[in-house]
Amino acid sequence: MSFDSGPLDRYLNAAVGDDPAVAMDLRAALVGGARELSDLMRRSRCDANWNVAALRLKGLAGTFGIVPLIELAEAAMAGAPGDPAVLRQINEAIDRLD
Repeated sequence: MSFDSGPLDRYLNAAVGDDPAVAMDLRAALVGGARELSDLMRRSRCDANWNVAALRLKGLAGTFGIVPLIELAEAAMAGAPGDPAVLRQINEAIDRLD
């Protein structure tokens, strides 16, 4: 899966204009929130917790138009809870946002 940060950059520019400090703050909030949700998924001990965290991650990614992360969150919800492969892919996608 390829990752293009162009949509995120375009979203941030549309949202904050030419203020790079605010854009950096927004990107940091996105990445921090995504990392927290990924950690919740990693620590989940039941299917419901996994699915709720994945759904929240999908919503966060959707807010910023991050299609690859949306797709990974959907894959997490459709697959087996606790799947280490999808969780690794989610973390890699988050790393590429940072």
